[in-house]
Order: sequence, then C-alpha cells, then structure tokens
Amino acid sequence: MHHIGYIHSIESLGTLDGPGLRYVLFLQGCPLRCAYCHNPDTWSLYRGRRVTVTEILTDIKQYLPYFAGGRGGVTVSGGEPLLQAPFLTQLFQALKKLDIHTALDTSGYVDVEKVENLLRYTDLVLLSIKHSDPLKHQLLTEHLPYKPLRLARYLTRIGKPVWIRYVLVPGLTDAEADITALAELVNSMPNVERLEVLPYHDLGVRKWEELGLEYRLGEILPPEEAYTEKTRNFLRTLVSPTVKVS
Repeated sequence: MHHIGYIHSIESLGTLDGPGLRYVLFLQGCPLRCAYCHNPDTWSLYRGRRVTVTEILTDIKQYLPYFAGGRGGVTVSGGEPLLQAPFLTQLFQALKKLDIHTALDTSGYVDVEKVENLLRYTDLVLLSIKHSDPLKHQLLTEHLPYKPLRLARYLTRIGKPVWIRYVLVPGLTDAEADITALAELVNSMPNVERLEVLPYHDLGVRKWEELGLEYRLGEILPPEEAYTEKTRNFLRTLVSPTVKVS
C-alpha cells in the first residue's frame, strides 16, 4: 500500500532540527493547541498538500551530497508528524535504504503502539516537553501529558537517542520547580543526548489573527537572552554532564 502524506512546507537545508544540514519536512495535523504555537495553520490535517513517498524521495535525492558522510539527514516535523505514522514509516524505510539519517521532531502525543514500527527506522527523536506538571501542561496545550511521558519511557526502554526541547515561557514554564522537574525527567532518561532550551517568541501571532483565533499569551514578552542563558546554566548544574544543554 502506498500511503499519502499531507505536508505544510519544506525547508531544504535547515540547521536547527538535528545534527548537520537537514532536509526538514513539515507535516500537517496536530492534536495539541499550544498557546504559543507559531504555526496554527498546521493544525488541520487535510489543509496540506497531498504527496506520495516517491515524490518526496525524488526531491530529497537532490540534496544527497549535503548528507554524505553523516553530515546531515532528514527531519520530519509538524504540526505533529506522528499523526501520519504510516506515511512516515514508508518514507523512513526508503531513507534508511539510502543510508540517510532520520529524525522526528514531535510532541509525543501519540499511542506508542501506533509508532513502534516507525521508530525502528528513526535514528533520533527531538521530543518537545511542554510542561512536566499535568495541569500546567493542560493549560498550555488543552491536553494532559500522559501520552508524551509514556512515549518518553518507551524511548528510554529501547535506547533510542533523544534530544529534549523545552520552550521557556516567562510566568508559565520558567519557575524553579518547573525547571527542576524538567531536569528530573531528563535524568531519568539515560538516552537523552541534548537538552535545548528555546526562548518563547511571538512570531506566530499574525497567523493566529489571520485565522480568526484568539492568542492568549499576548501580554507575555519573550525572555531576554541573558535570562534564557541563566536558565540553561541552572539546568547544567542539575542534569548529567553527558547531556549537552543548549
């Protein structure tokens, strides 16, 4: 069976979503409604462009020289890419035959059983932790965090390399207790290689307005870089020295 994918956009040579130069494929569809989402136009699955695995592979092959020698690869992001697990499984199987490094950028909001096969062809998971506190997670995303935490435990059990991503939102995710809980989660996962602290930004506000959506964080200002770095330094004192905090 040939599965169809629904894509939002493509970044041909990205440098922020995994090691080396990345072909970044942004998929449509997301079950979360993150208050700081900068791409709310990805929420609806079927708004995207329909593509086949063959079409995407043809495009990716143009960039093979940039991936040679393990210098990069393909990252699939979203939206929430795991909503399209059958399509991604076929794509990643084909990429591994070409010896291309594969990465998933995900919130982890999925039933583990639906992605076990996909993860066999995944080299790296960029796992976005929205909040460690269940009620605050629900406030931020409209969902409780039990599915992402279950996926995190599964990734640890199978030894899958993980980079944790955490958005620093002043007043919502930056309390000392929040940061300490994040460190405790990371320390419970010996497969975590990197912890990325990403400062909140409001660059997606215009998209919310264009879609007629109410942006709830309008009063919150992005953190200063010095404050973000202070948080990173605090985390460096809490997590294992084997984890790179950036």
